[in-house]
Amino acid sequence: MYFKDIIGQDNAVQMLCSAVAEGRIPHAQLICGSEGVGKLPLAIAYARYLCCTHRSGQEACGECPSCKKFDKLVHPDLHFAFPIYKKDSSKTPHSDDFIDKWRQAVAENPYMNLNQWMDHIGTENQQGLIYASQSEEIIRKLTLKSSEGGYKVMIIWMAEKMNTECSNKLLKMIEEPPAQTIFILVAENPDLLLPTIQSRVQRLTLRPVEEGKISEALTERYGLEETDARQIAHASAGNWLQAVESIHLGNRTKEYIELFMALMRRSYARDLKGMRQWADMVAGMGREPQKNFLIYCQRMIRESFICNFHRPEINYMNIEEANFTSRFAPFVNEKNIFGIMEELSEAQRHIEQNVNAKMVFFDLALKMIMLLKN
Repeated sequence: MYFKDIIGQDNAVQMLCSAVAEGRIPHAQLICGSEGVGKLPLAIAYARYLCCTHRSGQEACGECPSCKKFDKLVHPDLHFAFPIYKKDSSKTPHSDDFIDKWRQAVAENPYMNLNQWMDHIGTENQQGLIYASQSEEIIRKLTLKSSEGGYKVMIIWMAEKMNTECSNKLLKMIEEPPAQTIFILVAENPDLLLPTIQSRVQRLTLRPVEEGKISEALTERYGLEETDARQIAHASAGNWLQAVESIHLGNRTKEYIELFMALMRRSYARDLKGMRQWADMVAGMGREPQKNFLIYCQRMIRESFICNFHRPEINYMNIEEANFTSRFAPFVNEKNIFGIMEELSEAQRHIEQNVNAKMVFFDLALKMIMLLKN
């Protein structure tokens, strides 16, 4: 990734480049923001810029040996830590166990979210974490001398997934790293990081990508007509990943739409057998997809409620979602929206706490019966 590949974050790029030019490079940087705004691409492009031996202006040269290695993410002074799962309970897990799959996933989709990454590595119904054992590996790598005499860069993606033990072990290293060692933490929910970690990093928050920038990129990269590009850009709500998925309507997105529609239809019809089958189907998904589905349901309930105000400029849905919502919206109103949202949030908490998924989702479907009748 280069800075030029990042969509709509020109101000952030300028800030980073200015800091490098003025010799104000923070030893620990936190790049945060919502999904699809370009946090990981920016972190990689920044690392490339730092390690480039012939950078100029606001871009790496692309020709030096360092840049050539960054093209394949194999630079010896570039290190990654990211959420993984335990393939074998007897083995201590490290990010390097998945590094080949990581490089492939980043090359294919640097804007990927956690759910896509966990699907890519096949989590076997486990949640992704950054374990304490990874902190030990991070410390080991960063205490070694730089292979090429420049910066050593550690990118910790989805840093909020570090467990408490891992975070505590990294505190001293983040506060006082070896010379020319740079930490770049990437997070969607930075407030989930330990306060002691937050106090040791310089935060850079990325804003949602402007509609015009997304529309322009869709036209250039995917050859969309201007009208279609504008419509998709608006529905994406500043999320480039969502905009791209709207074009392809990926398998996971289709699945979420169909499951949401099935939940609402079967609950309204009081189809107990169908609700049980629905709960069993959702329970067969992994924990991360289940959590993301519940987050998706909360978004769709909000969109349905807003739809009742007949203000399409503040609705953010793709065509299939909008078609369903146009008929479903009247059933979401001021009498039941808070109750529906509370039940969806509680189900999400239970899934995060590893409560039996079949019980959680069947209970949710039953509660929707009364809520939709309001």
